Amino acid sequence: MKYNLDKLKKVELRDVWPHEALDFTKWLSKEPNLAMLSSAVGIELELIETESSVGSFNVDIYAQEAGTGRKVIIENQLEDTNHDHLGKVITYAAGKGAEVVIWVVARARDEHRQAIEWLNQHTDSDFGFFLVEIELWSIGDSLPAPRFSVVEQPNEWTKAIKLSEGLSETERVKLSYWTKYREVAQATPEFLKVFNPQKPSKNHWTTLRCDTSAYHIGLLIDTQRGRIGIEFYVPDDKEIGHKAIDNADLFEERLGLAATPFDAKKASGLRFYKDGCKIKDNETAWPGFISEQLEWALAMKKLIAELGL
Repeated sequence: MKYNLDKLKKVELRDVWPHEALDFTKWLSKEPNLAMLSSAVGIELELIETESSVGSFNVDIYAQEAGTGRKVIIENQLEDTNHDHLGKVITYAAGKGAEVVIWVVARARDEHRQAIEWLNQHTDSDFGFFLVEIELWSIGDSLPAPRFSVVEQPNEWTKAIKLSEGLSETERVKLSYWTKYREVAQATPEFLKVFNPQKPSKNHWTTLRCDTSAYHIGLLIDTQRGRIGIEFYVPDDKEIGHKAIDNADLFEERLGLAATPFDAKKASGLRFYKDGCKIKDNETAWPGFISEQLEWALAMKKLIAELGL
């Protein structure tokens, strides 16, 4: 059998983006392109502004993590890394109070990879430094396509260990569960097409953004009662919350779980739990629990779209 194949061709970055600030930064700040970077680093990024002032300097892109509000700076360099830009990212991070730094470059030199690795090893779990290479590739006469490759990033497992120091036993269990959750989620392609899992925390929930600030999906664990759950959470829009409650039977049908509506002074929505899911001292069962929660989240997201919420 004969196959008609072509070769990948690398395209020079400056052929597409001649000017770093006017061309590349402007391109990257657009929502679809920032979403590609979000997917690469595993953080859902929301643009705040470009060329954001830091004293007498400007950071290329100032953003935040959706759901947490963690501040993010993105420094672009369409050339090999150098000491000047390394100094800039640290200066900008301090000036903006950023917890996440993303340095996008054409090529990462070994000494700067080591510097970013060192920063990740010697900062606590609140901070993360990413070194990301960008390339352009085409096939035959096709338009060039960008590819982001993360070459250095925070070691979430190591940082989770640091974070666990000083926590109660229950808080450590929750942190361990959500660390495993992120591991399972990142190995589930169909889930990653829809959601970006947040970093592990010591809370009994983790948030999944739904392309709007009006509501979100929350995955839940109850270490005391031995159960796992999911919720449709509306912070302050009663119209959306009440519409979800009115359609509780549809949610129950899709998820196979009983709904518990809630309608507080501001927040409203639906909460679902599955009993018989012991969390403590039952780590081998966690991947199965998490897989169920991922399926629930996908089913809920689909129903939300069908209902026009």
